[in-house]
Amino acid sequence: MSRAAIAVLAGDGTGPEVTAQAVEVLQRVGELFHHTFTFQHCLVGLAAVKADGEAISVDTLGACARSDAILFGAVGGTLHEGAGPRPELALSRLRTTFDLYANIRPIKPFEALDLASPLRSEYLKGTDMVFVRELSAGLYYGHLETVAGKPSEIRRRGAQLEAIDTLTYTESEIERVVRTAFEIAGRRGRRLTSVDKANVLSSSVLWRRVVDRVARDHPAVTYEHMLVDTCAMRLIRSPADFDVLVTENLFGDILTDAASMLTGSIGMLPSASLGARRTEHGLFGLYEPVHGSAPDIAGLNLANPIGTILSAALLLRYSLGLHREAAAVETAVEEVVQAGYRTADIHYCDQSESTVVGTRELGRQIRDRLRP
Repeated sequence: MSRAAIAVLAGDGTGPEVTAQAVEVLQRVGELFHHTFTFQHCLVGLAAVKADGEAISVDTLGACARSDAILFGAVGGTLHEGAGPRPELALSRLRTTFDLYANIRPIKPFEALDLASPLRSEYLKGTDMVFVRELSAGLYYGHLETVAGKPSEIRRRGAQLEAIDTLTYTESEIERVVRTAFEIAGRRGRRLTSVDKANVLSSSVLWRRVVDRVARDHPAVTYEHMLVDTCAMRLIRSPADFDVLVTENLFGDILTDAASMLTGSIGMLPSASLGARRTEHGLFGLYEPVHGSAPDIAGLNLANPIGTILSAALLLRYSLGLHREAAAVETAVEEVVQAGYRTADIHYCDQSESTVVGTRELGRQIRDRLRP
């Protein structure tokens, strides 16, 4: 029997709805496989701003630090300017506090959902890739640097305004995420694609140098460099060509959202944000669906919980070392999709052979198919 403490940060919008389904799946896994999971629910995002005046409180960070993993929903929504801190700051604070530098995003379309994807099925066949996105540096974190005063701002230059953002990477920041990607590739198809913009950006030139150096420690993995614009084109033209892709923060954010359409909906994609801190059985991490809070459908029982449930499967695998249990969750999800159950986001192109259900019913169908 395993014991694990999980911090649950459901957040805003549809976050509480989809997170509730993932928690119930984890509870069912505990029952079937004889594990004890304890859940501590904490406020984050808009709810935390209203209650505590900040996007995430010191107490919540402490609860996360005492846990084996964090299950996260989504943050953000409608917040009037000046009403409080941006709820999205919760995520950046979690990432920096726990040094979560590698964001793992698997993308594997279900054959039963071919019609939900804008790509023809012959282009999708064989697609099974993992993105490893650097999460702790780059353009998004330029405002934390001290280069040239305030390197991320809007300022006046003569008669007009100008905006400036700073993109920085250190060698060590690149190396650690690249090593993570090579290790994942070594356990999969032993093929790695490093995505950059080395024909324009100095940060990408350094990125290539580090990849070439780290590659010498992984001779069994075949790797290539690819410009980000070429990668964007190839993701649509021949997605099955990719196995593991590693890239910097901004490129990874954009490319994975685009690649989500291969699965039919951004609601299908899970993610794991990992660092170096170890738990008793694996790596401490934050697990969340790729999608946002979708406040327009919050509370309507319409949100797709699959991305969050598959994130819970990643939690079982990476932080708790429960590989058999993770596979059971993934199998249950695939069986439910194969049986024709759909939320609205993956139903519209497949009217005749599917049954539209809500968030709660789709979660129940998945739980009912879990087998030890």
